[in-house]
Amino acid sequence: MDKHPTRTAGTATVHATAHPPVLAAAGASGAATTMISAMTSAVTLTERVLHKESGPSEKPETAARAMEQPMARSLWQLNAPITDWRGRRVWLVGASTGIGLACAQALCAAGAQVVVSARNPQGVPAWAAQDAGVQWRALDVTNPAQVQATARAIEAEGPLDLVVYAAGYYRAQRATALDLEDLLQHDQVNYQGALQVVNAVLPGMLARQSGHISLLSSVAGWRGLPNGLAYGPTKAALTHLAETLYMDLQDQGIGVSVVNPGFVATPLTAQNQFTMPALISPAQAAHHMLKGWAQGQFDIHFPKRFTLWLKLLRLLPYRLYFPLVRKLTGL
Repeated sequence: MDKHPTRTAGTATVHATAHPPVLAAAGASGAATTMISAMTSAVTLTERVLHKESGPSEKPETAARAMEQPMARSLWQLNAPITDWRGRRVWLVGASTGIGLACAQALCAAGAQVVVSARNPQGVPAWAAQDAGVQWRALDVTNPAQVQATARAIEAEGPLDLVVYAAGYYRAQRATALDLEDLLQHDQVNYQGALQVVNAVLPGMLARQSGHISLLSSVAGWRGLPNGLAYGPTKAALTHLAETLYMDLQDQGIGVSVVNPGFVATPLTAQNQFTMPALISPAQAAHHMLKGWAQGQFDIHFPKRFTLWLKLLRLLPYRLYFPLVRKLTGL
């Protein structure tokens, strides 16, 4: 993780917190204790119902084995399943730490040729020097010319089968202390950066009538939340972008998916002063992502024992949703 969380344009650390605005805010209130306790109980109950879902003891190497199983396209699959990664080329943007890095490692283990890009290299160059299946390319997603040049250089070595946008930036913010510069920074990294990458790789995919674009969003973008003034809207925009891209590209041979993770253990979530329900590791998050691509999913959200409850909240009318969130968070 970037040691400077105020500037993480090239990392995926922000995705370590699935619902950072509301739960981080809730951590400071008495009502929050009740909310967290209730949510934890609900998660425990759901875990018993969804007994087939991957749990904390699941090993990351099972992802590679899952890819080996052939899977026929069904009515429930919105994308063509990707079950064999051998020989496939994948570009992961913002993947030097956290979920992005774990995903790159899982894909490499499954046989893919991975290209990892980020602003902060962390230990990726050393890994690439030891593994012929890994390539490192420094990238700042806020630099359009650099994005274009990097994409051209990567595609000159061969077509891309999958592009994962995992770059992210997060700082809690409320309207009572509005910081326009920080708001725009969120937009530049979380949303505009994705647009830059899509703009760079989409022409090649359209020309080939193949490829897949996957955007790492967040459940924090599902509905408005306290402390999410800067972060939440950019994630909502990413999800909307993915939905529209899917509708435009589904008959062009190009797959599109959006990833909405729950709480994932990283240095960023270690700062939280409350028990995080359904906490999983980056390796487990990567497993869920590969599983989602193997099943042809569009909406890859996990762990379901947590995210299904959040989906239920999305169904509430505003008359109920606003007072409920206010009561639970104390904000």
